[in-house]
Amino acid sequence: MSAANTRAAGALWVLPFGVTLVAMFTLQLSNLGFSPLLPSIQRDVGMSFTQLGLFTGLYGLLAVLLSVPAGISARRFGEKRVLVLGLVGVAIGSVLLGRASSFDAALAFRGLTIFGYRFAFVSVLIAVALTAPPRLRGRTMGVLGATSAMASVVGAPLGGALVADFGWRSAILGYAFMALVGATVFWLFYRPTVERPTVERDSVPAAEAAPAAPHPVAPRSAFRSPVVWLLALVVGLGGFGQFTVTNFVPSVAEGVYGLGAAAAGVILSTGYLAAIALNLVIGVLADRFNKLAVLAGMFVVLAVASMSLAIEHEIVFRVATAVVIGFGFSAANQLYGLAGSLMPRSEAGNAMGIVSLGAGLFGYFGPQMLGILRDLTGSFAAGFVMVGVCDLLTLGLVVVLHRMTRGSK
Repeated sequence: MSAANTRAAGALWVLPFGVTLVAMFTLQLSNLGFSPLLPSIQRDVGMSFTQLGLFTGLYGLLAVLLSVPAGISARRFGEKRVLVLGLVGVAIGSVLLGRASSFDAALAFRGLTIFGYRFAFVSVLIAVALTAPPRLRGRTMGVLGATSAMASVVGAPLGGALVADFGWRSAILGYAFMALVGATVFWLFYRPTVERPTVERDSVPAAEAAPAAPHPVAPRSAFRSPVVWLLALVVGLGGFGQFTVTNFVPSVAEGVYGLGAAAAGVILSTGYLAAIALNLVIGVLADRFNKLAVLAGMFVVLAVASMSLAIEHEIVFRVATAVVIGFGFSAANQLYGLAGSLMPRSEAGNAMGIVSLGAGLFGYFGPQMLGILRDLTGSFAAGFVMVGVCDLLTLGLVVVLHRMTRGSK
């Protein structure tokens, strides 16, 4: 094949990867930009902080139940169909949530939104694995993370402004509309660039590529891979802080510092602006250096920043929030990319489903525990210390993961 043909073939992945980014952007507008609406929803339907923890932690509870089925569904029916239907589900759930008049109704319609979100999110990860070249794994996951962060940069302040002017019930309709736009674009232009049954040499664990390797990494089946299950735990525990802090920043901003929804949206968007830059930089570092060494350094920073949130000082709160969101979001995306690089592409759906299972478990546990601690102690400090401890535990698991995979390429 000539050099020109090689370049043309290599460029075929750019369009499907680009429309996958569009789908991710519209998907995360509602998921990450949703936070400034929470204090208004809490007041409107009469939630306690424990109930607010359940309302936000429902994301994780359903993710535990749906992540593996989402991966299996995407593998069987195609990530294109599953992602589009997921985005449509997000739109329907958002519209119904905007009409809820009680906590029970709000919880049920939020569950419908998350149901669609989870299937769409897992399909996005699979779509990236089936379009981007393996040699660019770190960079493409960094770009994906930066796109998600940009969704919050746009969605959080926009949601805060709409709440102030029109109320949260009108603001949430904009998220529903954007989900439908993303579904349309993805349906029209997405095509996978690799065959699903094909196992590329770049994506095969070193144990298969070189039988003499002393430390085999992963079997062909994701369900029998101890590395994939450990990654699920690392992703869950490591993303625990970023997800929990994002959902409780508006409540902390209002209850501790007297800031409104618009100001909380600015604080969140600052964190996700940091995440845009960090995702791109860390994506390059992850491709050039040892990914797990880069991740270990990130969790040291995260532990310090998370515990700093317990200090009741507005500037410290703003800076620490930006660090937790920026580094936490970047770390989660690189861990998803690591899962894709350690398994054959034919197992991408199952691997992403398993890894997302860990994110779901702690996505429920984190907000629920922080809400309970807030009601018990009257302060958010204990919850933030808990988040910092989880970052240190994640650091230990990254070291274990390094020992398990050090024989791989």
